[in-house]
Amino acid sequence: MGFDQASAQWVYEAKDLEGTEALAAFLAAQAVPGTVIALDGDLGAGKTAFSQRFAKHLGVQDTVNSPTFTLIKEYEGRLPFYHMDVYRLSLEEAEDLGLDEYFYGNGVTLVEWASIIADILPEQVLHIYIEAGAGSERKMFLNGRGEPYEQWITTLRENGAAPE
Repeated sequence: MGFDQASAQWVYEAKDLEGTEALAAFLAAQAVPGTVIALDGDLGAGKTAFSQRFAKHLGVQDTVNSPTFTLIKEYEGRLPFYHMDVYRLSLEEAEDLGLDEYFYGNGVTLVEWASIIADILPEQVLHIYIEAGAGSERKMFLNGRGEPYEQWITTLRENGAAPE
């Protein structure tokens, strides 16, 4: 199940990595226990770069890199940060991993290649599809299902990625 960019509630255009970081910083500041962010996009679109900047603004001190082969990496920050990469999983394999413990736990879960496990994601989720442009330009399509994500998108729509 792919992400339908046409149905995005908000589209953000980052001109460079600082622009990507502005959105990541805003979202990290809003994060509460149980926050789930689903990331999708082509290979090289910037999912891990976004994840690294999000983690930095969540207060994670460790180096964050793609958990492609480990599937899930756990970090400590303002809240526990669970970074998942489900690229190499089938939906059936993901169902057997008990991911609900992360989704509904005390931390923040960020899932790269989330559309692979769309059927088991929580009902309330923030979905971001990242599309690469020239150089480090990125277009990010956001859809929020449920609270607080719909409110976050309203704030972003009204104020941009770096609300005062």
